[in-house]
Amino acid sequence: MLKFEIDQPLVMGILNLTPDSFFDGNRYNTEETAVNRVTQMLDEGADIIDLGAFSSRPGAALVSYDEERRRLMPVLKTLIKHFPDIVISVDTYRHKIVEEAVGEGAQIINDISGGNLDAQMFQTIANLQVPYIMMHMKGTPENMQNQTDYTDVVTDIKAFFSLKIKQLNDLGFDKIILDPGFGFGKTLEQNYDILNRLDEFLDMKYPVLVGMSRKSMLYKLLDITPAEALNATSVVNTIALLKGAKILRVHDVKQAVETVNIMAQLKGG
Repeated sequence: MLKFEIDQPLVMGILNLTPDSFFDGNRYNTEETAVNRVTQMLDEGADIIDLGAFSSRPGAALVSYDEERRRLMPVLKTLIKHFPDIVISVDTYRHKIVEEAVGEGAQIINDISGGNLDAQMFQTIANLQVPYIMMHMKGTPENMQNQTDYTDVVTDIKAFFSLKIKQLNDLGFDKIILDPGFGFGKTLEQNYDILNRLDEFLDMKYPVLVGMSRKSMLYKLLDITPAEALNATSVVNTIALLKGAKILRVHDVKQAVETVNIMAQLKGG
């Protein structure tokens, strides 16, 4: 029995509020463009909208708290006002952003650092009792690709998760979603090892989220650009669903929803 149950696979649509995202930077960083984009994603069937106000692409420097807040909060408030029933996830590693975002109506927190970049994150999450996506990453986005040494990548990630889960459980928190962190401190080969063995994370008894949308593990392998990597994204998302993933984090909602629906039919409707 999963500690935090998700019955059917969900699609999380990405809304980057940054000028320097690897794929869609500077597209949705005004309230008007954000509302238009979210309208499209909801119409296409997104279950969750994930707001991110800092770039986590390889090599990206961490932005200040004030800059993250300036980018995030006006858009969050506008989306809550325009879409009263929306489920919003906020992509942040700062507990102060978490407190304010949840206070405004955000319902999920997505932390790329798994609590490593803010010592107060876990206590904040335990106090608020909102679902928490815990991603594995070594170091920071700025230096993570220099930290790709593992004894065994899947075993090491599971050991990281086990430690963090215990810390959260000890605080009385159990609404955990696991993200192995494709592309975050992993080589291309390690990313495919994780995908091939994704079902090994299921024995941890928490839902697994995957975020491979248009990433370098696809476009570098195929010698294409991120803009050309939609088909490859659908392929790896299909594999992830076959191996038990419960949330697909994507730029392209329509195609991900189609993938989920085909998989549901394959498994019996």
